Amino acid sequence: MSRRHSSRRWHRSSDAAVTTGLRGITLVLACVLLLYYLVPLVTLWVSQSPGELLGNLTRDYVVTAATNSVLAASVSTMAAVVFGLPLAYWLSRTDFRGQNVVLTVVILPLVLPPVVSGMLLLRVVGPAGIGTLVTIPFTRSLLGVVIAQLYVASPFLVVTAKTAFDGVDRQLEAASQSLGRGKLSTFRRVTLPLAKPGIIAGVTLTFARAIGEFGATLMMAYYPRTLPVQIWVSYLSTGLDAALPVALVLLTIAVGTVLLIYTVGTNPWQ
Repeated sequence: MSRRHSSRRWHRSSDAAVTTGLRGITLVLACVLLLYYLVPLVTLWVSQSPGELLGNLTRDYVVTAATNSVLAASVSTMAAVVFGLPLAYWLSRTDFRGQNVVLTVVILPLVLPPVVSGMLLLRVVGPAGIGTLVTIPFTRSLLGVVIAQLYVASPFLVVTAKTAFDGVDRQLEAASQSLGRGKLSTFRRVTLPLAKPGIIAGVTLTFARAIGEFGATLMMAYYPRTLPVQIWVSYLSTGLDAALPVALVLLTIAVGTVLLIYTVGTNPWQ
């Protein structure tokens, strides 16, 4: 009996040591990655004195680029919600042959290099495409920025919202309909509230991706300049110090977007 007890104690102590070691290694690796994320952000904040930074932030080209970015990203995000939510719900609630093909088409802009996406859009709506048939300026305009942002960012909303709709218990929807509510009322009162956290996450990701879009926007609309394009122009013309204030504005907007979601009391990452 004593040998058995000793063996059990040894195994327990050995398991505890292994568990402690794994936790320590996990913590070290996690801290390294967090520092990898955090150090560049801190460097951006402390790269310039507060007075110099404030002066650069109020320059006309910075304010203009920030205004263009926020306006275009807001419009493209709203367009993604209007068109993306029905597509996400349809993909979630409909089984049909070729569904994987549709999903592939939705996901494709996520894996394409943004510059390639911009080239494709430029071919379709540029001077050699639809642009020759209408007088609407699809390129070198704020509309061109919105078109580029919508193409590369809207898949985030569709994929995330579809996952949210997939997670809604269909028995609850059936129970609602059995109580006399129609499909539209069930969607509005049951499905949509339950899928709300995932949809908000999709909206957040879409806005963040849209406001940070560079490659496709550069191809579609070098003017009016957005924050990412202005960062590139400032870096090429003056150097890294001139690009840092513009990057700080973009970072502030991105952080503010995430904080706003938490402020309204919804955690989109759950």
